[in-house]
Amino acid sequence: MNQELSYDGLRDRVRLLGDMLGETIQSDLGDSWLDTIEKIRLLGKSATQGEQQFVQQQLEQLFTEMTNDELNRVVCAFSQFLNLANIAEEQYTVSYYQGNPVADFLQRVKSEGVQQSLLAEKVKQLSIELVLTAHPTEVTRRTLINKYRELADQLQQLDINRALEKDTTSVEKRIAELITQAWHTHKIREERPTPVDEARWGFAVIEHSLWEALPQFVRELEDSLKNEFDIDLPLDAQPIKIASWMGGDRDGNPRVTSEVTAEVLLLSRWRAADLFAHDLDRLVDEISVSPATEELIALSGGNEKEPYRIVLRELRDQLWALRSKISDKLNGKNISPAKLVFSDQQLLEPLLACYHSLKAKGLHIIADGALKDTLLRAYCFGTSLIKLDVRQDSERHQDVISELTRYLGLGDYAQWNEADKIAFLQKELNEKRPLFPRHWQPHEEVKEVLDTLKVIAENDNASFGIYIISMARTASDVLAVQLLLKESGVTWPMPVAPLFETLDDLNNAQSATRQLFSIDWYRSYIENRQYIMIGYSDSAKDAGVLAAAWAQYRAQEELVALAKEFDIKLTLFHGRGGTIGRGGGPAQDAILSQPPGSVDGGLRVTEQGETIRYKFGMPALAVRSLSLYASAVLEALITPPPAPKPEWRELMHQLSAHATEIYRGVVRHNPRFVPYFRQATPEQELGNLPLGSRPAKRKPGGGVESLRAIPWIFAWSQNRLVLPSWLGAMESIAKTADNDSRKVLEQMRQNWPFFSSRLAMLEMVFNKSDPLLSAAYDEHLVDADKRTFGESLREQLQSDKMTLLQLSQAEQLMQQDPWNRNSIKMRDPYLMPLNMVQIELLKRTRANPEDAKLQKTLMMSIAGIAAGLRNTG
Repeated sequence: MNQELSYDGLRDRVRLLGDMLGETIQSDLGDSWLDTIEKIRLLGKSATQGEQQFVQQQLEQLFTEMTNDELNRVVCAFSQFLNLANIAEEQYTVSYYQGNPVADFLQRVKSEGVQQSLLAEKVKQLSIELVLTAHPTEVTRRTLINKYRELADQLQQLDINRALEKDTTSVEKRIAELITQAWHTHKIREERPTPVDEARWGFAVIEHSLWEALPQFVRELEDSLKNEFDIDLPLDAQPIKIASWMGGDRDGNPRVTSEVTAEVLLLSRWRAADLFAHDLDRLVDEISVSPATEELIALSGGNEKEPYRIVLRELRDQLWALRSKISDKLNGKNISPAKLVFSDQQLLEPLLACYHSLKAKGLHIIADGALKDTLLRAYCFGTSLIKLDVRQDSERHQDVISELTRYLGLGDYAQWNEADKIAFLQKELNEKRPLFPRHWQPHEEVKEVLDTLKVIAENDNASFGIYIISMARTASDVLAVQLLLKESGVTWPMPVAPLFETLDDLNNAQSATRQLFSIDWYRSYIENRQYIMIGYSDSAKDAGVLAAAWAQYRAQEELVALAKEFDIKLTLFHGRGGTIGRGGGPAQDAILSQPPGSVDGGLRVTEQGETIRYKFGMPALAVRSLSLYASAVLEALITPPPAPKPEWRELMHQLSAHATEIYRGVVRHNPRFVPYFRQATPEQELGNLPLGSRPAKRKPGGGVESLRAIPWIFAWSQNRLVLPSWLGAMESIAKTADNDSRKVLEQMRQNWPFFSSRLAMLEMVFNKSDPLLSAAYDEHLVDADKRTFGESLREQLQSDKMTLLQLSQAEQLMQQDPWNRNSIKMRDPYLMPLNMVQIELLKRTRANPEDAKLQKTLMMSIAGIAAGLRNTG
């Protein structure tokens, strides 16, 4: 962390916002309530100084005596403070962090003697695709997000005024106004967002942050490469690409239909046309110069006075017309899809003509100004703005083909063995006649799958990213999708990616992919380019974090080696979440802990839920996040992490097996687990929180086994046990640690980024856990006969913490990361009271499940704790 960053400086900023919130509370609720809130805050602070049990008892008594409305006020106050603390930290970090991750990395490798030729080769491989997803973890309303965004801007202006010794009164008044607006605004969505709502939120991230951040990041990357290694970055390099699942991810979400996907594609094009038209408005105003090449003058219709304006104005008018046609289509007019097509080439050609003409006439400073920013956006976003991925479960594709083969009298495809499936699929993929009968009327669920494929066929390939198959297990899963795409009229080779999710699927990923690559037709069809998605959420839910992480690592190793064997360019797609239990954690550490060669084909990674806002919510924040990604990928390309030594690998096999046994012994095989889980956490109540469009469970009538990985993690984070993020990991190490293995573990900790990053993530998890708070949940919410189960889990948590400290040779958790340790500590006085309020709210809502107002207060407490922990699912 740059030395300009001061924890005291951040604390002052948080105090300023806290004081303003206090004035707002005083104005709204009066002095007595401000005194009450301050009393609770001071109790929370004293709890961090060794008096937690006593403080919890006092808060318990205080909250028990409060009315429902009074509890609501407490929740509002402490939730709002935690949101303000987050804004303060994000803005402060961006404003005072003086480093540039890419420049810092390039300076380092230059000093280490890395040759220009090697770096130039690796820069050509630099490809980072961020996939925005709407997993239900973003708990903050968009109305409040917009206020928080402006609040961050005002904090930045406050810094500027102070640096220039200008008056800050008007800025401070605006900050106070925004805090007051937020205080009096409903904190929780009244209704669950639709998939289209989620897509609009994704577009807003582009418009308000990435639209500005992308060209700034590319310019900084260009400058760093030029300054350190005299390397020029091509204009069309596209180091960053953006895709989305919002409106395309139908895995277990019945609300994402073919109609939704079609609407989201139109809305995405509309927003792209609108944003580029505004860019062109500015360019038409600014590029009034006359020096131009004969080619550009001809393109302008012979205008020698202002040829650039003529060309750019015509392009802007085309975009306006396109935007109008899309609006008409969205409003129900019957417009052919062909009339709504505006290709990336149509956008780029006039812009490039202007750019090259200005360069040819020596007007480099104009060419490389606002015009280049628009060109960089055109290469990154294109006329579709965000490339839409489509995701569907493998069983849904099998159902389509099974119904078809039964209709044709060929038997039931689902009952065939893998060899027969592949033989059938290969034969049909090579057939020239159609497979679908003209008068076939499939059942509704099958028709929905086919209708989605039809939407893909009706749109151009620039609108789409890749097609992901959830719960993929075999080569036939991929070939089935290829056949369905072909039969639906998709004429271009849409990339199809199997998603290997469970522990068994990860272990079998190499054999399934080898069978696929062994098919000559397939290799030729994909033009030796394959995407494969690695699932983090379900593998961790299946076997625990340590076993899942090792399975993911080995699967990547094997797939990278397989791709080299078949000379196929492989892009691994990481389905990472915001929390450790779902593969989360610092992106830079995660990239550098992957197997060597795993980013040779580029990096594709999901950015999920609230982490999008934390990483990309402000332009300056987004620039820094993109730079961190780029520096990490370049480092992994130039100096790949070491492959594990045989003794490391053998020990990891043992640890993984033990960790899986421990984890499953608790989660799957202990009969007390599910009843305890449902009482000790707000798992049941989470279904009422309108987090996202997707249901909390894959199967509405299913039990905990069908609970999605996100609410699974979310529930355990609320009661501060964060069980899925640590269970089995350190216990397996403690049970395996004899004298010989201790030496190997120390080697792994010091020399293997994969292992050391796992330990660092566990340190953060343990720092966010709170056994005393977890015990309070048990005391008030769990039946007496189940409390010993919770006690055993907390004893294991404490034991695991000690094992980790011993292994890390540290006196306290996160000793090597004081900034983030203090960041967590800063929130504790506000988090602990919120947890205690939530316990009381859970007691009351479980006794009065029909009380809607009480339910909303509970939902606010859930959102507040999520904000304080800064990750939910």
